[in-house]
Amino acid sequence: MDEFLGPQAEYNEEEEERKYYRRKRLGVIKNVLAASFGAMIVYSVYMGLLQMQLILHYDMTYREVKYSNLGLQDIDRKMLMGINVTPIIGLLYTPVLIRFLGTKWMMFLASGIYALFVSTNYWERYYTLVPSAVAIGVAIVPLWASLGNYITRMAQQYYEYANYKEEHVQEQKKLPKGACHSYIIVFQSVFNIIFSLSFIFAELPMRLVLNGYLRDSIHILHNVKKCGAEISGVIPGFNTTVLTNLPRSMLLIQVESVLMGFAFLAMIIFLVLCGPAYRPTEEIDLRSIGWGNIFQLPFKHLRDYRLRLLCPFFVYSGFEVLFAIKGFSLSYGVCGLGLDKLWLLIVVYGLSCSVFSTLSLCLLRLPRWVCLVGGAAVHVALLVALMVFSPEPKNASYGPLLVISVLWGLGTALNKTGVSTLLGILYAEEKERLDFVYTIYHWFQAIAIFIVYLWSNLPMRAKLSILLATVLLACYCYWVMERRLAGKVPYRLPRIPRPRHKVSVGFFFLVSRLFYTNWCNHEAISDSAVTRSRMTKFEGLNHRLCLRRADRREVIINHKVYTCGPHIFLDLWHFNCHTAQKTI
Repeated sequence: MDEFLGPQAEYNEEEEERKYYRRKRLGVIKNVLAASFGAMIVYSVYMGLLQMQLILHYDMTYREVKYSNLGLQDIDRKMLMGINVTPIIGLLYTPVLIRFLGTKWMMFLASGIYALFVSTNYWERYYTLVPSAVAIGVAIVPLWASLGNYITRMAQQYYEYANYKEEHVQEQKKLPKGACHSYIIVFQSVFNIIFSLSFIFAELPMRLVLNGYLRDSIHILHNVKKCGAEISGVIPGFNTTVLTNLPRSMLLIQVESVLMGFAFLAMIIFLVLCGPAYRPTEEIDLRSIGWGNIFQLPFKHLRDYRLRLLCPFFVYSGFEVLFAIKGFSLSYGVCGLGLDKLWLLIVVYGLSCSVFSTLSLCLLRLPRWVCLVGGAAVHVALLVALMVFSPEPKNASYGPLLVISVLWGLGTALNKTGVSTLLGILYAEEKERLDFVYTIYHWFQAIAIFIVYLWSNLPMRAKLSILLATVLLACYCYWVMERRLAGKVPYRLPRIPRPRHKVSVGFFFLVSRLFYTNWCNHEAISDSAVTRSRMTKFEGLNHRLCLRRADRREVIINHKVYTCGPHIFLDLWHFNCHTAQKTI
Protein backbone atom coordinates (compact mmCIF):
# COMPACT_ATOMS: atom_id res chain seq x y z
CA MET A 1 0.00 0.00 0.00
CA ASP A 2 2.83 2.42 0.85
CA GLU A 3 4.50 1.68 -2.48
CA PHE A 4 1.26 2.37 -4.32
CA LEU A 5 0.25 5.52 -2.45
CA GLY A 6 3.69 6.92 -1.75
CA PRO A 7 5.48 9.46 -3.97
CA GLN A 8 6.98 8.01 -7.17
CA ALA A 9 10.60 8.79 -7.95
CA GLU A 10 10.00 9.34 -11.67
CA TYR A 11 6.86 11.43 -11.12
CA ASN A 12 7.34 15.08 -12.15
CA GLU A 13 4.54 17.01 -10.53
CA GLU A 14 5.08 20.29 -12.39
CA GLU A 15 5.23 18.58 -15.78
CA GLU A 16 2.07 16.58 -15.12
CA GLU A 17 0.35 19.72 -13.91
CA ARG A 18 1.37 21.61 -17.04
CA LYS A 19 0.08 18.82 -19.29
CA TYR A 20 -3.19 18.68 -17.35
CA TYR A 21 -3.93 22.38 -17.75
CA ARG A 22 -2.89 22.26 -21.39
CA ARG A 23 -5.58 19.62 -21.95
CA LYS A 24 -8.01 21.84 -20.07
CA ARG A 25 -7.23 24.79 -22.37
CA LEU A 26 -7.71 22.63 -25.45
CA GLY A 27 -11.04 21.51 -23.99
CA VAL A 28 -12.14 25.14 -23.67
CA ILE A 29 -11.26 25.80 -27.33
CA LYS A 30 -13.22 22.68 -28.27
CA ASN A 31 -16.21 24.00 -26.32
CA VAL A 32 -16.13 27.36 -28.12
CA LEU A 33 -15.92 25.74 -31.55
CA ALA A 34 -18.66 23.24 -30.71
CA ALA A 35 -21.05 25.94 -29.46
CA SER A 36 -20.32 28.07 -32.53
CA PHE A 37 -20.88 25.27 -35.04
CA GLY A 38 -23.95 24.04 -33.15
CA ALA A 39 -25.57 27.49 -33.25
CA MET A 40 -24.60 27.88 -36.91
CA ILE A 41 -26.22 24.57 -37.87
CA VAL A 42 -29.39 25.31 -35.86
CA TYR A 43 -29.95 28.67 -37.55
CA SER A 44 -28.98 27.37 -41.00
CA VAL A 45 -31.71 24.76 -40.70
CA TYR A 46 -34.24 27.16 -39.19
CA MET A 47 -33.77 30.02 -41.66
CA GLY A 48 -33.50 27.72 -44.68
CA LEU A 49 -36.71 25.87 -43.83
CA LEU A 50 -38.62 29.05 -42.94
CA GLN A 51 -37.60 30.79 -46.17
CA MET A 52 -38.59 27.82 -48.33
CA GLN A 53 -41.86 27.45 -46.44
CA LEU A 54 -42.81 31.13 -46.81
CA ILE A 55 -42.10 31.14 -50.56
CA LEU A 56 -44.15 27.98 -51.12
CA HIS A 57 -47.05 29.23 -49.02
CA TYR A 58 -47.00 32.61 -50.78
CA ASP A 59 -47.86 31.00 -54.11
CA MET A 60 -51.63 31.07 -54.65
CA THR A 61 -51.70 27.81 -56.62
CA TYR A 62 -49.77 25.97 -53.92
CA ARG A 63 -52.14 27.25 -51.21
CA GLU A 64 -55.27 26.34 -53.15
CA VAL A 65 -54.06 22.84 -54.03
CA LYS A 66 -52.63 21.94 -50.64
CA TYR A 67 -54.60 24.00 -48.12
CA SER A 68 -57.99 24.79 -49.63
CA ASN A 69 -59.74 21.88 -47.95
CA LEU A 70 -57.81 22.34 -44.67
CA GLY A 71 -58.52 26.03 -44.11
CA LEU A 72 -54.83 26.88 -43.71
CA GLN A 73 -54.65 29.87 -46.04
CA ASP A 74 -53.46 32.23 -43.29
CA ILE A 75 -51.13 29.74 -41.58
CA ASP A 76 -48.02 31.84 -42.34
CA ARG A 77 -49.43 34.91 -40.60
CA LYS A 78 -50.18 32.92 -37.46
CA MET A 79 -46.75 31.24 -37.51
CA LEU A 80 -44.92 34.55 -37.84
CA MET A 81 -47.03 35.98 -35.06
CA GLY A 82 -46.02 33.11 -32.78
CA ILE A 83 -42.32 33.51 -33.64
CA ASN A 84 -42.19 37.31 -33.37
CA VAL A 85 -44.63 38.10 -30.53
CA THR A 86 -43.80 35.39 -27.98
CA PRO A 87 -40.19 36.56 -27.26
CA ILE A 88 -41.39 39.84 -25.71
CA ILE A 89 -42.09 37.96 -22.45
CA GLY A 90 -38.66 36.30 -22.52
CA LEU A 91 -37.31 38.46 -19.70
CA LEU A 92 -39.75 36.83 -17.28
CA TYR A 93 -38.57 33.23 -17.63
CA THR A 94 -35.13 33.17 -19.28
CA PRO A 95 -32.93 33.54 -16.14
CA VAL A 96 -35.04 30.99 -14.26
CA LEU A 97 -34.69 28.47 -17.11
CA ILE A 98 -30.94 29.01 -17.45
CA ARG A 99 -30.33 28.66 -13.70
CA PHE A 100 -32.64 25.65 -13.39
CA LEU A 101 -31.31 23.71 -16.39
CA GLY A 102 -27.76 25.06 -16.59
CA THR A 103 -26.22 26.91 -19.53
CA LYS A 104 -25.22 23.85 -21.54
CA TRP A 105 -28.55 22.09 -21.07
CA MET A 106 -30.43 25.25 -21.98
CA MET A 107 -28.60 25.35 -25.31
CA PHE A 108 -29.36 21.68 -25.87
CA LEU A 109 -33.07 22.08 -25.04
CA ALA A 110 -33.41 25.16 -27.26
CA SER A 111 -31.81 23.35 -30.19
CA GLY A 112 -34.30 20.53 -29.58
CA ILE A 113 -37.17 23.02 -29.91
CA TYR A 114 -35.79 24.14 -33.28
CA ALA A 115 -35.62 20.48 -34.31
CA LEU A 116 -39.26 20.14 -33.21
CA PHE A 117 -40.17 23.02 -35.53
CA VAL A 118 -38.57 21.15 -38.44
CA SER A 119 -40.40 17.92 -37.60
CA THR A 120 -43.84 19.58 -37.58
CA ASN A 121 -43.46 20.39 -41.28
CA TYR A 122 -43.99 16.72 -42.07
CA TRP A 123 -47.64 17.17 -41.03
CA GLU A 124 -48.74 20.75 -41.65
CA ARG A 125 -51.75 21.59 -39.51
CA TYR A 126 -52.70 24.39 -37.16
CA TYR A 127 -52.14 22.17 -34.13
CA THR A 128 -48.58 21.33 -35.27
CA LEU A 129 -47.19 24.45 -36.95
CA VAL A 130 -48.57 27.16 -34.65
CA PRO A 131 -47.52 25.53 -31.32
CA SER A 132 -44.05 24.81 -32.71
CA ALA A 133 -43.76 28.44 -33.89
CA VAL A 134 -44.74 29.64 -30.40
CA ALA A 135 -42.14 27.26 -28.93
CA ILE A 136 -39.52 28.82 -31.23
CA GLY A 137 -40.50 32.25 -29.91
CA VAL A 138 -40.17 30.99 -26.34
CA ALA A 139 -36.70 29.52 -27.02
CA ILE A 140 -35.11 32.46 -28.89
CA VAL A 141 -34.11 34.58 -25.89
CA PRO A 142 -32.92 31.65 -23.68
CA LEU A 143 -30.85 30.21 -26.54
CA TRP A 144 -29.03 33.46 -27.29
CA ALA A 145 -28.61 34.42 -23.64
CA SER A 146 -27.08 30.98 -23.00
CA LEU A 147 -24.75 31.28 -25.99
CA GLY A 148 -23.49 34.71 -24.94
CA ASN A 149 -23.03 33.54 -21.37
CA TYR A 150 -21.29 30.35 -22.51
CA ILE A 151 -18.73 32.04 -24.77
CA THR A 152 -17.82 34.58 -22.07
CA ARG A 153 -17.51 31.84 -19.44
CA MET A 154 -15.16 29.91 -21.73
CA ALA A 155 -12.93 32.99 -21.92
CA GLN A 156 -12.87 33.18 -18.12
CA GLN A 157 -12.08 29.47 -17.84
CA TYR A 158 -9.29 29.75 -20.41
CA TYR A 159 -7.69 32.51 -18.35
CA GLU A 160 -7.92 30.37 -15.21
CA TYR A 161 -6.32 27.38 -16.92
CA ALA A 162 -3.60 29.53 -18.51
CA ASN A 163 -2.75 31.19 -15.18
CA TYR A 164 -3.36 28.28 -12.83
CA LYS A 165 -0.36 29.14 -10.66
CA GLU A 166 -1.75 32.54 -9.71
CA GLU A 167 -2.94 32.72 -6.12
CA HIS A 168 -6.33 34.28 -6.96
CA VAL A 169 -7.00 31.42 -9.40
CA GLN A 170 -6.05 28.68 -6.93
CA GLU A 171 -8.25 30.22 -4.26
CA GLN A 172 -11.08 30.81 -6.80
CA LYS A 173 -11.34 34.50 -6.04
CA LYS A 174 -12.75 37.15 -8.36
CA LEU A 175 -10.53 37.71 -11.39
CA PRO A 176 -8.46 40.91 -11.55
CA LYS A 177 -9.97 43.67 -13.66
CA GLY A 178 -9.12 43.25 -17.33
CA ALA A 179 -7.45 39.88 -16.84
CA CYS A 180 -9.49 37.91 -19.39
CA HIS A 181 -10.50 40.70 -21.80
CA SER A 182 -8.24 39.48 -24.60
CA TYR A 183 -9.75 35.99 -24.42
CA ILE A 184 -13.28 37.44 -24.54
CA ILE A 185 -12.40 39.42 -27.69
CA VAL A 186 -10.94 36.37 -29.44
CA PHE A 187 -13.71 33.94 -28.47
CA GLN A 188 -16.55 36.33 -29.38
CA SER A 189 -14.87 36.97 -32.74
CA VAL A 190 -14.52 33.24 -33.43
CA PHE A 191 -18.17 32.68 -32.53
CA ASN A 192 -19.42 35.40 -34.89
CA ILE A 193 -17.11 34.29 -37.71
CA ILE A 194 -18.57 30.78 -37.58
CA PHE A 195 -22.17 31.70 -36.83
CA SER A 196 -22.42 34.17 -39.73
CA LEU A 197 -21.89 31.26 -42.11
CA SER A 198 -25.46 30.22 -41.24
CA PHE A 199 -26.72 32.86 -43.71
CA ILE A 200 -24.80 31.05 -46.45
CA PHE A 201 -25.89 27.50 -45.63
CA ALA A 202 -29.50 28.62 -45.10
CA GLU A 203 -29.70 29.44 -48.82
CA LEU A 204 -28.80 25.91 -49.95
CA PRO A 205 -32.42 24.59 -49.98
CA MET A 206 -33.55 27.53 -52.11
CA ARG A 207 -30.56 27.47 -54.45
CA LEU A 208 -30.47 23.70 -54.96
CA VAL A 209 -34.19 22.86 -54.82
CA LEU A 210 -36.61 25.76 -55.04
CA ASN A 211 -34.91 27.91 -57.69
CA GLY A 212 -35.76 25.34 -60.36
CA TYR A 213 -39.47 25.86 -59.73
CA LEU A 214 -39.52 29.70 -59.72
CA ARG A 215 -40.90 31.75 -62.59
CA ASP A 216 -38.71 34.36 -64.27
CA SER A 217 -38.53 37.89 -62.95
CA ILE A 218 -40.54 39.33 -65.86
CA HIS A 219 -43.61 37.37 -64.76
CA ILE A 220 -43.11 37.79 -61.00
CA LEU A 221 -42.44 41.55 -61.22
CA HIS A 222 -44.87 42.30 -64.06
CA ASN A 223 -47.08 44.64 -61.98
CA VAL A 224 -44.26 46.14 -59.88
CA LYS A 225 -43.83 49.83 -60.75
CA LYS A 226 -41.48 51.11 -58.02
CA CYS A 227 -38.72 49.73 -55.81
CA GLY A 228 -36.56 50.81 -52.93
CA ALA A 229 -37.13 54.07 -51.11
CA GLU A 230 -40.28 54.98 -53.05
CA ILE A 231 -42.46 52.06 -51.97
CA SER A 232 -44.67 51.29 -48.98
CA GLY A 233 -44.88 47.79 -47.54
CA VAL A 234 -42.62 45.07 -48.92
CA ILE A 235 -43.08 44.85 -52.73
CA PRO A 236 -46.37 46.38 -53.97
CA GLY A 237 -47.70 44.57 -57.05
CA PHE A 238 -45.66 41.40 -56.48
CA ASN A 239 -47.27 38.52 -58.39
CA THR A 240 -49.09 35.95 -56.27
CA THR A 241 -48.00 33.06 -58.52
CA VAL A 242 -44.25 32.52 -58.29
CA LEU A 243 -43.98 28.78 -59.10
CA THR A 244 -43.94 27.26 -62.59
CA ASN A 245 -45.18 23.94 -61.19
CA LEU A 246 -45.59 22.50 -57.71
CA PRO A 247 -42.67 20.55 -56.19
CA ARG A 248 -43.34 16.88 -55.58
CA SER A 249 -44.33 16.06 -52.01
CA MET A 250 -41.63 13.37 -51.84
CA LEU A 251 -38.99 15.94 -52.79
CA LEU A 252 -40.11 18.28 -50.00
CA ILE A 253 -40.08 15.37 -47.54
CA GLN A 254 -36.52 14.52 -48.57
CA VAL A 255 -35.40 18.14 -48.08
CA GLU A 256 -37.07 18.28 -44.66
CA SER A 257 -35.45 14.98 -43.71
CA VAL A 258 -32.00 16.33 -44.54
CA LEU A 259 -32.71 19.45 -42.48
CA MET A 260 -34.00 17.27 -39.65
CA GLY A 261 -30.77 15.29 -39.71
CA PHE A 262 -28.71 18.45 -39.35
CA ALA A 263 -30.96 19.66 -36.53
CA PHE A 264 -30.25 16.41 -34.67
CA LEU A 265 -26.55 16.86 -35.41
CA ALA A 266 -26.65 20.27 -33.72
CA MET A 267 -28.33 18.72 -30.68
CA ILE A 268 -25.62 16.04 -30.48
CA ILE A 269 -22.90 18.69 -30.76
CA PHE A 270 -24.37 20.64 -27.84
CA LEU A 271 -24.84 17.47 -25.80
CA VAL A 272 -21.56 15.65 -26.43
CA LEU A 273 -18.94 18.23 -27.40
CA CYS A 274 -19.91 21.21 -25.23
CA GLY A 275 -18.60 21.00 -21.69
CA PRO A 276 -20.28 22.64 -18.70
CA ALA A 277 -20.03 26.41 -18.35
CA TYR A 278 -19.69 26.27 -14.57
CA ARG A 279 -18.32 23.81 -12.08
CA PRO A 280 -21.00 21.65 -10.42
CA THR A 281 -20.45 23.53 -7.18
CA GLU A 282 -20.93 26.87 -8.94
CA GLU A 283 -24.12 25.64 -10.61
CA ILE A 284 -25.53 24.79 -7.19
CA ASP A 285 -24.54 28.21 -5.86
CA LEU A 286 -26.23 29.95 -8.80
CA ARG A 287 -29.51 28.16 -8.06
CA SER A 288 -29.29 28.50 -4.29
CA ILE A 289 -29.95 32.25 -4.15
CA GLY A 290 -33.69 31.58 -4.43
CA TRP A 291 -35.99 31.50 -7.46
CA GLY A 292 -37.70 34.73 -6.45
CA ASN A 293 -34.36 36.54 -6.47
CA ILE A 294 -33.45 34.99 -9.83
CA PHE A 295 -36.75 36.29 -11.26
CA GLN A 296 -36.18 39.82 -9.95
CA LEU A 297 -32.48 40.29 -10.70
CA PRO A 298 -32.78 41.01 -14.46
CA PHE A 299 -35.05 43.96 -13.67
CA LYS A 300 -32.73 45.13 -10.88
CA HIS A 301 -29.73 45.02 -13.22
CA LEU A 302 -31.37 47.71 -15.33
CA ARG A 303 -30.45 50.13 -12.52
CA ASP A 304 -26.89 49.90 -13.82
CA TYR A 305 -26.46 52.93 -16.08
CA ARG A 306 -24.08 50.96 -18.32
CA LEU A 307 -26.87 48.58 -19.34
CA ARG A 308 -29.47 51.33 -19.62
CA LEU A 309 -27.28 53.39 -21.92
CA LEU A 310 -26.51 50.36 -24.09
CA CYS A 311 -30.20 49.51 -24.60
CA PRO A 312 -30.51 51.58 -27.83
CA PHE A 313 -27.62 49.57 -29.28
CA PHE A 314 -29.39 46.35 -28.24
CA VAL A 315 -32.52 47.45 -30.09
CA TYR A 316 -30.61 48.59 -33.16
CA SER A 317 -28.76 45.26 -33.24
CA GLY A 318 -32.11 43.55 -33.77
CA PHE A 319 -33.32 46.15 -36.27
CA GLU A 320 -30.38 46.03 -38.63
CA VAL A 321 -30.14 42.25 -39.09
CA LEU A 322 -33.85 41.89 -39.86
CA PHE A 323 -33.72 44.88 -42.20
CA ALA A 324 -30.84 43.27 -44.10
CA ILE A 325 -32.56 39.91 -44.65
CA LYS A 326 -36.10 41.24 -45.02
CA GLY A 327 -36.24 44.95 -45.84
CA PHE A 328 -33.23 45.48 -48.10
CA SER A 329 -33.14 41.99 -49.64
CA LEU A 330 -36.82 42.10 -50.63
CA SER A 331 -37.68 45.76 -51.27
CA TYR A 332 -34.40 46.52 -53.05
CA GLY A 333 -32.91 43.19 -54.13
CA VAL A 334 -35.85 40.98 -55.14
CA CYS A 335 -37.77 43.98 -56.47
CA GLY A 336 -34.89 44.86 -58.78
CA LEU A 337 -33.37 41.47 -59.66
CA GLY A 338 -36.13 38.91 -59.15
CA LEU A 339 -36.91 36.24 -56.59
CA ASP A 340 -34.41 33.80 -58.10
CA LYS A 341 -31.54 36.13 -57.07
CA LEU A 342 -32.56 36.41 -53.41
CA TRP A 343 -30.09 33.68 -52.44
CA LEU A 344 -27.20 35.65 -53.96
CA LEU A 345 -27.85 38.76 -51.85
CA ILE A 346 -28.14 36.75 -48.62
CA VAL A 347 -25.00 34.71 -49.37
CA VAL A 348 -22.98 37.86 -50.05
CA TYR A 349 -24.31 39.43 -46.84
CA GLY A 350 -23.49 36.33 -44.74
CA LEU A 351 -20.02 35.95 -46.25
CA SER A 352 -19.33 39.63 -45.57
CA CYS A 353 -20.46 39.24 -41.94
CA SER A 354 -18.21 36.23 -41.45
CA VAL A 355 -15.10 37.73 -43.05
CA PHE A 356 -15.38 41.15 -41.42
CA SER A 357 -16.00 39.67 -37.97
CA THR A 358 -12.25 39.16 -37.91
CA LEU A 359 -11.88 42.95 -37.70
CA SER A 360 -13.07 42.81 -34.09
CA LEU A 361 -9.68 41.31 -33.24
CA CYS A 362 -8.33 44.84 -33.63
CA LEU A 363 -9.77 45.46 -30.15
CA LEU A 364 -6.70 43.64 -28.85
CA ARG A 365 -4.75 46.79 -29.76
CA LEU A 366 -7.36 49.53 -30.26
CA PRO A 367 -9.93 51.08 -27.87
CA ARG A 368 -13.16 49.15 -27.41
CA TRP A 369 -15.33 51.88 -28.98
CA VAL A 370 -13.79 51.29 -32.42
CA CYS A 371 -16.06 48.35 -33.34
CA LEU A 372 -19.35 49.90 -32.28
CA VAL A 373 -18.69 53.37 -33.65
CA GLY A 374 -17.16 51.99 -36.86
CA GLY A 375 -20.15 49.73 -37.56
CA ALA A 376 -22.58 52.53 -36.76
CA ALA A 377 -20.75 54.94 -39.10
CA VAL A 378 -20.95 52.45 -41.98
CA HIS A 379 -24.68 51.94 -41.41
CA VAL A 380 -25.42 55.67 -41.11
CA ALA A 381 -23.81 56.25 -44.51
CA LEU A 382 -25.75 53.35 -46.05
CA LEU A 383 -29.08 54.46 -44.54
CA VAL A 384 -28.66 57.94 -45.99
CA ALA A 385 -27.81 56.43 -49.39
CA LEU A 386 -30.78 54.04 -49.29
CA MET A 387 -33.18 56.94 -48.68
CA VAL A 388 -32.43 58.25 -52.17
CA PHE A 389 -31.72 54.95 -53.93
CA SER A 390 -34.54 53.28 -55.88
CA PRO A 391 -33.45 50.50 -58.26
CA GLU A 392 -35.37 50.02 -61.46
CA PRO A 393 -37.81 47.07 -61.32
CA LYS A 394 -36.77 43.98 -63.32
CA ASN A 395 -33.67 45.66 -64.78
CA ALA A 396 -31.59 46.68 -61.77
CA SER A 397 -27.82 46.44 -61.87
CA TYR A 398 -26.09 43.82 -59.72
CA GLY A 399 -23.18 46.05 -58.74
CA PRO A 400 -24.80 48.61 -56.39
CA LEU A 401 -26.96 45.99 -54.64
CA LEU A 402 -24.03 43.63 -54.02
CA VAL A 403 -21.83 46.49 -52.77
CA ILE A 404 -24.56 47.55 -50.33
CA SER A 405 -24.90 43.93 -49.13
CA VAL A 406 -21.14 43.72 -48.50
CA LEU A 407 -21.01 47.04 -46.66
CA TRP A 408 -24.10 46.23 -44.59
CA GLY A 409 -22.46 42.93 -43.64
CA LEU A 410 -19.38 44.91 -42.56
CA GLY A 411 -21.52 47.09 -40.28
CA THR A 412 -23.38 44.07 -38.90
CA ALA A 413 -20.13 42.23 -38.12
CA LEU A 414 -18.70 45.21 -36.24
CA ASN A 415 -21.97 45.81 -34.41
CA LYS A 416 -22.61 42.21 -33.34
CA THR A 417 -19.08 41.43 -32.22
CA GLY A 418 -18.75 44.88 -30.66
CA VAL A 419 -21.86 44.60 -28.47
CA SER A 420 -21.18 41.02 -27.36
CA THR A 421 -17.54 41.77 -26.62
CA LEU A 422 -18.36 44.99 -24.77
CA LEU A 423 -20.83 43.21 -22.48
CA GLY A 424 -18.27 40.51 -21.77
CA ILE A 425 -15.61 43.11 -20.97
CA LEU A 426 -17.87 45.19 -18.72
CA TYR A 427 -18.95 42.15 -16.68
CA ALA A 428 -15.87 39.95 -17.11
CA GLU A 429 -15.25 39.74 -13.36
CA GLU A 430 -18.93 39.13 -12.49
CA LYS A 431 -19.51 35.57 -13.65
CA GLU A 432 -22.64 35.23 -11.51
CA ARG A 433 -24.27 38.12 -13.44
CA LEU A 434 -23.53 37.06 -17.02
CA ASP A 435 -26.82 35.27 -17.63
CA PHE A 436 -28.80 38.31 -16.44
CA VAL A 437 -26.79 40.69 -18.62
CA TYR A 438 -27.08 38.63 -21.81
CA THR A 439 -30.77 38.03 -21.11
CA ILE A 440 -31.37 41.79 -21.07
CA TYR A 441 -29.37 42.20 -24.30
CA HIS A 442 -31.27 39.58 -26.26
CA TRP A 443 -34.62 40.55 -24.77
CA PHE A 444 -34.21 44.03 -26.25
CA GLN A 445 -33.33 42.35 -29.53
CA ALA A 446 -36.61 40.43 -29.24
CA ILE A 447 -38.44 43.74 -28.75
CA ALA A 448 -36.79 44.94 -31.97
CA ILE A 449 -37.98 41.79 -33.78
CA PHE A 450 -41.53 42.51 -32.63
CA ILE A 451 -41.32 46.15 -33.82
CA VAL A 452 -40.05 45.05 -37.25
CA TYR A 453 -42.96 42.62 -37.46
CA LEU A 454 -45.38 45.49 -36.79
CA TRP A 455 -43.90 48.00 -39.26
CA SER A 456 -44.15 45.78 -42.37
CA ASN A 457 -46.62 48.10 -44.13
CA LEU A 458 -44.86 51.39 -43.37
CA PRO A 459 -43.24 53.43 -46.18
CA MET A 460 -39.62 52.48 -46.76
CA ARG A 461 -38.35 55.96 -45.91
CA ALA A 462 -40.16 55.77 -42.56
CA LYS A 463 -38.40 52.47 -41.79
CA LEU A 464 -35.04 53.94 -42.78
CA SER A 465 -35.72 57.02 -40.62
CA ILE A 466 -36.45 54.81 -37.59
CA LEU A 467 -33.22 52.90 -38.17
CA LEU A 468 -31.23 56.12 -38.57
CA ALA A 469 -32.71 57.70 -35.44
CA THR A 470 -32.05 54.53 -33.42
CA VAL A 471 -28.40 54.21 -34.44
CA LEU A 472 -27.71 57.91 -33.77
CA LEU A 473 -29.36 57.64 -30.35
CA ALA A 474 -27.35 54.48 -29.66
CA CYS A 475 -24.07 56.25 -30.49
CA TYR A 476 -24.95 59.21 -28.26
CA CYS A 477 -25.90 56.96 -25.33
CA TYR A 478 -22.72 54.95 -25.77
CA TRP A 479 -20.66 58.15 -25.71
CA VAL A 480 -22.40 59.18 -22.48
CA MET A 481 -21.64 55.76 -20.95
CA GLU A 482 -17.95 55.90 -21.86
CA ARG A 483 -17.71 59.46 -20.55
CA ARG A 484 -19.22 58.43 -17.20
CA LEU A 485 -16.86 55.47 -16.94
CA ALA A 486 -13.89 57.69 -17.76
CA GLY A 487 -15.06 60.07 -15.02
CA LYS A 488 -15.28 57.10 -12.61
CA VAL A 489 -18.98 57.68 -11.99
CA PRO A 490 -20.02 54.73 -9.77
CA TYR A 491 -22.56 52.36 -11.27
CA ARG A 492 -25.18 50.54 -9.27
CA LEU A 493 -25.03 46.76 -9.22
CA PRO A 494 -27.77 44.86 -7.38
CA ARG A 495 -26.62 42.72 -4.51
CA ILE A 496 -26.78 39.01 -5.25
CA PRO A 497 -27.90 37.09 -2.13
CA ARG A 498 -25.60 34.54 -0.59
CA PRO A 499 -26.36 30.92 -1.55
CA ARG A 500 -28.63 29.15 0.91
CA HIS A 501 -27.42 25.56 1.18
CA LYS A 502 -29.34 22.89 3.05
CA VAL A 503 -26.66 21.01 5.00
CA SER A 504 -27.35 18.08 7.29
CA VAL A 505 -25.60 18.47 10.66
CA GLY A 506 -23.58 15.54 11.95
CA PHE A 507 -20.13 14.22 12.59
CA PHE A 508 -19.38 14.41 8.87
CA PHE A 509 -21.31 16.37 6.28
CA LEU A 510 -20.92 16.70 2.53
CA VAL A 511 -21.11 20.07 0.84
CA SER A 512 -20.72 21.03 -2.76
CA ARG A 513 -18.00 23.66 -2.44
CA LEU A 514 -14.33 23.28 -3.27
CA PHE A 515 -12.61 26.03 -1.35
CA TYR A 516 -10.01 25.69 1.34
CA THR A 517 -9.31 28.40 3.92
CA ASN A 518 -7.85 28.97 7.40
CA TRP A 519 -4.67 26.98 7.09
CA CYS A 520 -3.13 26.63 10.56
CA ASN A 521 -0.27 24.34 9.60
CA HIS A 522 0.40 25.06 5.93
CA GLU A 523 4.00 23.79 6.04
CA ALA A 524 2.93 20.29 7.05
CA ILE A 525 0.50 20.04 4.17
CA SER A 526 2.96 21.49 1.66
CA ASP A 527 5.46 18.78 2.54
CA SER A 528 2.93 16.02 1.92
CA ALA A 529 2.08 14.18 -1.25
CA VAL A 530 -1.04 16.34 -1.59
CA THR A 531 0.06 19.93 -2.18
CA ARG A 532 -2.08 22.98 -2.77
CA SER A 533 -1.56 22.75 -6.52
CA ARG A 534 -2.65 19.12 -6.59
CA MET A 535 -5.66 19.89 -4.47
CA THR A 536 -6.94 22.38 -7.04
CA LYS A 537 -5.74 20.27 -9.93
CA PHE A 538 -8.79 18.06 -10.03
CA GLU A 539 -11.36 20.76 -9.31
CA GLY A 540 -13.62 19.49 -12.10
CA LEU A 541 -14.60 16.37 -10.17
CA ASN A 542 -18.21 16.12 -9.07
CA HIS A 543 -17.55 14.74 -5.62
CA ARG A 544 -16.00 16.79 -2.83
CA LEU A 545 -15.65 16.00 0.81
CA CYS A 546 -15.71 18.46 3.65
CA LEU A 547 -14.40 17.10 6.94
CA ARG A 548 -15.10 18.98 10.11
CA ARG A 549 -14.87 18.17 13.76
CA ALA A 550 -15.63 20.65 16.50
CA ASP A 551 -13.02 19.49 19.02
CA ARG A 552 -10.21 18.36 16.67
CA ARG A 553 -8.54 19.96 13.67
CA GLU A 554 -6.90 16.93 12.13
CA VAL A 555 -7.34 15.17 8.84
CA ILE A 556 -5.78 11.94 7.61
CA ILE A 557 -4.16 11.94 4.15
CA ASN A 558 -2.31 8.80 3.06
CA HIS A 559 -2.41 7.55 6.65
CA LYS A 560 -0.65 10.69 7.93
CA VAL A 561 -2.22 13.15 10.35
CA TYR A 562 -2.17 16.85 9.42
CA THR A 563 -3.38 19.76 11.50
CA CYS A 564 -5.47 22.29 9.61
CA GLY A 565 -8.10 24.99 10.03
CA PRO A 566 -11.71 24.36 11.04
CA HIS A 567 -12.70 23.84 7.38
CA ILE A 568 -10.66 21.98 4.81
CA PHE A 569 -12.00 20.90 1.42
CA LEU A 570 -10.19 18.10 -0.38
CA ASP A 571 -10.59 16.31 -3.68
CA LEU A 572 -11.25 12.60 -3.46
CA TRP A 573 -7.86 11.90 -4.99
CA HIS A 574 -5.25 9.76 -3.25
CA PHE A 575 -7.68 9.81 -0.34
CA ASN A 576 -9.54 6.93 1.24
CA CYS A 577 -12.80 8.26 2.65
CA HIS A 578 -13.62 5.16 4.69
CA THR A 579 -10.17 5.04 6.26
CA ALA A 580 -10.45 8.70 7.18
CA GLN A 581 -13.81 8.17 8.84
CA LYS A 582 -12.56 5.29 10.93
CA THR A 583 -9.33 7.01 11.92
CA ILE A 584 -10.84 10.32 12.94
